[in-house]
Amino acid sequence: MPPESRTLTAAPPVVPAVPRPEPQGGPTAPEQAAGSEFAPLLRQIKDAGLLRRRRGHYAVSMTVNLLLFAAVWAAVFLVGGTGSWRVLALALPAAVLSARSGFVGHDAGHQQIAAGRRANRAIALLHGNLLLGMGAAWWSDKHNKHHANPNHVGKDPDVEVGALVWTRAQAVERRGFARFLTKYQAWLFFPMLLLEGLALKVASFQDLRRLPRRERLVEGGLLVAHTAGYAALLLTALSPAQAVAFAALHHALFGVHLGCAFAPNHKGMAMPEEGSRWGHLRRQVLTSRNVRGNPVVDFLLGGLNYQVEHHLVPSMPRPHLRLAQPLVRAHCARLGIPYTETGLVASYRQALGHMHAVGEPLR
Repeated sequence: MPPESRTLTAAPPVVPAVPRPEPQGGPTAPEQAAGSEFAPLLRQIKDAGLLRRRRGHYAVSMTVNLLLFAAVWAAVFLVGGTGSWRVLALALPAAVLSARSGFVGHDAGHQQIAAGRRANRAIALLHGNLLLGMGAAWWSDKHNKHHANPNHVGKDPDVEVGALVWTRAQAVERRGFARFLTKYQAWLFFPMLLLEGLALKVASFQDLRRLPRRERLVEGGLLVAHTAGYAALLLTALSPAQAVAFAALHHALFGVHLGCAFAPNHKGMAMPEEGSRWGHLRRQVLTSRNVRGNPVVDFLLGGLNYQVEHHLVPSMPRPHLRLAQPLVRAHCARLGIPYTETGLVASYRQALGHMHAVGEPLR
């Protein structure tokens, strides 16, 4: 473990199954049986008022983000009107603000913002489908499966075979160009994130076929509106060549930003074996890694650096995650359950080290 990491107990790559199963926790409100390991912690979190909605916080955050978005696009028109290629520098703040919208959509999908599901869905559609071109239904389906069984091959879509693989068993099955990618996936991880922003949009359109007709019309209509509006803005403000370059750079930076926010959370942490029956507390804590927070890290990672707390109670508002951390850490210490927290650089080192080790049999 690097010196900047801090773990109460060393976490092995795969933790053996506990002898007695705990009740399973849901992806949004994991209420546990009275005798479970998680129930006392949940009572503490409730008693501390950390499940209260933070409507004022989110109202200010969303308003500021939308105003800054408008300011960036106004600057695109002003600078683009001069014909200067310096307009491409605005792709960086545009990518950061796009990620902020993604974090809001994430929180709305977890029912963190408003009291009712309809209001949360409206917020998710606005910040996901319309502002980002990323389908709220696609993300919610995929992400809730991840929350229910993090790092569990066959149950968590985030560790299924794709451009990257996460176990040596997956690696040895690779053939052709995919085999080359797996050999060097740790080195290629960040370059591949340059395509992630575009990949999210493609996956959102592909997922429309799964949806009921009415939902498909709403989600698909907003995705089309985003695509048409985004293209119209760029082509109105910039020359065709500048518009293509700006869109490519914006999406590349957005993909890297989102990937850097999500990569440290689970990669290289415990992966449950088939047949393991962990309770909610162990299933979420043992598979998650926190990144030590400060104002800059919390901003760039969208508060999701408190990943353990987020996974334990996904409906807890994001501003409360850091406040819940001392309660969670102390509870895990009492039970002797490993609670992993590390620095930002160390988190990437550990995640990339796991990816490198997975590809080792092919080298």
